[in-house]
Amino acid sequence: MRIPDLFRGGEPVFSFEFFLPKNESDLARFKETVRALKLLRPGFVTMTYGAGGSARERTIETAGAIKNELGLETAAHLTCVAHTPAEIAALLGRIRSFGIENIVALRGDLPKDLAPGAGPGPIPHAADLVRLIRSHGGSSVAVAAYPEKHPESPSPEEDLRRFREKTEAGADWAITQLFFDNASYFDFTARARAAGIAIPIVPGIMPVTNFKQLQKFTAMCGTRLPEPMLRDLAPIADDPEAVLRYGIDYAVRQCRELLQRGAPGIHFYTLNRSHATATILERLREGG
Repeated sequence: MRIPDLFRGGEPVFSFEFFLPKNESDLARFKETVRALKLLRPGFVTMTYGAGGSARERTIETAGAIKNELGLETAAHLTCVAHTPAEIAALLGRIRSFGIENIVALRGDLPKDLAPGAGPGPIPHAADLVRLIRSHGGSSVAVAAYPEKHPESPSPEEDLRRFREKTEAGADWAITQLFFDNASYFDFTARARAAGIAIPIVPGIMPVTNFKQLQKFTAMCGTRLPEPMLRDLAPIADDPEAVLRYGIDYAVRQCRELLQRGAPGIHFYTLNRSHATATILERLREGG
């Protein structure tokens, strides 16, 4: 199934992101997480892209297993940085050999050892990757959206221009970077619609489960933490259970407002954990 078709049904579509476990001990927990979240009947899941040859192949195989053994519609992430068109074509063929019809097209992080002045490779931008995937046909293509702009973008206007390039190249749905202030999502989608961008823009939500981890991710992604949230978290930062309870309550309120104001669904960044995401989704469905 092509994932854009899910958004035409009128009901919110809930989905989960997973990443490849680093070792065998994490693999067992990963399998438990996927099985637990499968019970919540997500519309689809996404699998991030492993760096390096062996990790890349294991990522594709894991995405294939989630689709074919567990029966979950799966979108495979694909990055273009440092890849040639021929390599991308080969990776697309491998992904499609598992029956995966949906791709999340990303530029990817630039290598840390990139020489000064060196470019990202022969496919420099996500829009170029989208065009390349489209030239091979057969897949739906999602791209990233940045309500608070990409960290490398000089301005929100330039960031929106880049996003529009990706949609004009053939992207037919989008998932946002994580955010905690819904106003940023509503503003971004309003500006996107005013620019003629009509594709579904699915908000990406990361439940807060650990304060130090939250600080790390927001710094890495350039995501702003609202002042009220910081004030609430400050006195409980060293109490993991209190942070988890707060994070779940915050995400429930955040998701409820997003859905009430027209978001096509919610994409949860699970961090390969099931409890927080499962609790949030159950409360949303129960109205609690």
